[in-house]
Amino acid sequence: MDVDLDVPTAGYAGRLEVLEGPTGRRVRSEAERARIAAESLMPGVQVAAVARKHGATRWQVYDWRRRLRQQLAPPESMGPMFAPLMVEESSAPQRRMRPPKSTPAKLEIVIDDMVIRTAVDLEQL
Repeated sequence: MDVDLDVPTAGYAGRLEVLEGPTGRRVRSEAERARIAAESLMPGVQVAAVARKHGATRWQVYDWRRRLRQQLAPPESMGPMFAPLMVEESSAPQRRMRPPKSTPAKLEIVIDDMVIRTAVDLEQL
């Protein structure tokens, strides 16, 4: 077989580079997909940058985000779920039955080992 490459046969004709690493489709676990999707949901993060960082396409990341939201959302058949409200009485005597409207109530939400403390208006509560 006769091949004509349009380059001189004597001397340097070019460079051949061999790339090593994974080829073809990547197999990612559900946990890894969820982690990447959660990373892309952080404030100020661009989906394209997260996809590039992990060697995925942005459409894959969007799909993983959609699936993650579906897993975290309660089924439509379930009604709204409420946590029990526990009210602690203060030891100080109170003169009025209801505090004035300008006094905010202290609210503490405890979920496992996480505690969220805030103040809310009693009318809103």
